[in-house]
Amino acid sequence: MRFFTRKWIKPQDLNSHGSLFGGILLQWIDEEAAIYVSCQLETRMIVTKYMSEIDFISSASAGDIVEIGMETVSFGRTSITVRCEVRNKHTRETIIKIDKIVFVQVDENRKPVPHGKTFENAPDPDIIST
Repeated sequence: MRFFTRKWIKPQDLNSHGSLFGGILLQWIDEEAAIYVSCQLETRMIVTKYMSEIDFISSASAGDIVEIGMETVSFGRTSITVRCEVRNKHTRETIIKIDKIVFVQVDENRKPVPHGKTFENAPDPDIIST
């Protein structure tokens, strides 16, 4: 798992219990996953197709820094599947895990199109994200 993005939790990111609001975290995850996949497929023409079960393991509070990690699971003909883990930067405690987030490459009519990428020819995300 490669951790690319860090977010500082601010008061506006909290729910009524004073912990990180799950909806905010899912928004961050979807955005980071889309950026990761866009770099892997070398296109902006992608859509989120599917997210598997979302496993909330622990929480975070104002002032905590969270890291969002992505890893490619598989390449389909028109799709790419990634997994995500979010952890507390300081404690290394896992906050959330999502085993499958599927994106599909689409054309200008939003119809799926082949991307031609594999593990062998996809860009290295460490190079792309610098």
